[in-house]
This record gives sequence, structure tokens and C-alpha cells, in this order.
Amino acid sequence: MSKRPTVFVVDDDQAMRNSLKWLIESVSMQVETFESADAFIRSYYPGRSGCLLLDVRMPGMSGLELQEYLQVNRIAIPVIIITGHGDVPMAVRAMKAGAVDFIEKPFNDELLLESIRHAMALDVKQRDMQSQRAEIATCLAHLTPREHEVMVMVTNGKANKEIATGLGVSAKTVEAHRARVMEKMEAGSLADLVRMAINANLTLTDQKAED
Repeated sequence: MSKRPTVFVVDDDQAMRNSLKWLIESVSMQVETFESADAFIRSYYPGRSGCLLLDVRMPGMSGLELQEYLQVNRIAIPVIIITGHGDVPMAVRAMKAGAVDFIEKPFNDELLLESIRHAMALDVKQRDMQSQRAEIATCLAHLTPREHEVMVMVTNGKANKEIATGLGVSAKTVEAHRARVMEKMEAGSLADLVRMAINANLTLTDQKAED
């Protein structure tokens, strides 16, 4: 199975699938086509990079139902909706559910390709963020409860003296905790640590950690 980013085309119209395949391959992008949402689900496995070019109206599972399936199963792949003129309200509904764009038939080739490039770039960005979150989560797992608490307070802008007072420990102890946090989180600066906390959605809780 190729690991190249792929444009997945789901449309019940064979002529449309063939046309889209030719267009996308003409700019050296990899493409796979499917005649139904069910066929796509059977073939696709989460983690494959790319974007989904999805018709709204199809026999069986509709484009909107496939989009809902992806959301429920937390499959994050950018979706571009292809719609006929009568399907615009449905396309707007799909956009509100997270689609990155919708293209009306008959479409402008360059406009469609531009939208696909945007969706591909968005997929790369999303995957980078997921990778960063996974790395941060791994580092966080090595912190003790008290180190975690110190990290939260530091990244919330608390000075060492404030943290020491709040935790009932000495400033020297806070400095030691802080140094271990920086080491375990592999943070080169306070700004790095703050970015990690933002990515991990760290918040200060009322629960007190044990030393």
C-alpha cells in the first residue's frame, strides 16, 4: 500500500470518477476512486494521508452520512464536497460539519485543483500537530504529580515564589522541580514549555499533588 498522500474520490458516477482521476493524475497527484461510501470505508484505513473528494448524493450511504461516519470514528481527513446546483443547502450543511470546501458541478478544473492542494496542505498540518501532541503526551507521562503541577503553574505565568507559597514548599524545591520538568519535557526554553502546555491543553486543577 502506497504511503504517498492520496486524493480519495467517492462518486457513484463512473464518468465523473474517470474525469476526476485523469485531472488529478495530470498534476502528478496520486488518486484512488470509489463508487460508493461503503467501498471507500472497506478500503481506507485510518492514518492514510491525503484528502477526500466526496459527492453529496449517492445510493446507499450519502456523502453527508460518510462525513458523519468519519467524525464519529475520529478519522481526521480533510473533506471537499462536490455538489450539483440543487445540493447547495446540503453542501453548506457539510461545511458546517467540518468540510474544508464545496465545489459545484460543473466545476472549474483549476479551482478544484487549488482546493485539493489546500486540503492536502491542511492534512500535513493536522498530522504534524497530532505527532507533536503524541510526543508531548509521552513526555508528560514521565512527570511526577508534583512536577506536573509545577509545570501547569509555571506555564500559567506563576513566579517561583508564588508557586512555592501556593504549594507550601521552598523556592529552592520549586527550582529543582522546574529544572526536572524542563529536562523531562525536553524544553529548550520557557516559551517551548508554554507551547507544549497549550498543545496539551493543560489546565490548573484544585487537586493537590503529593511531594
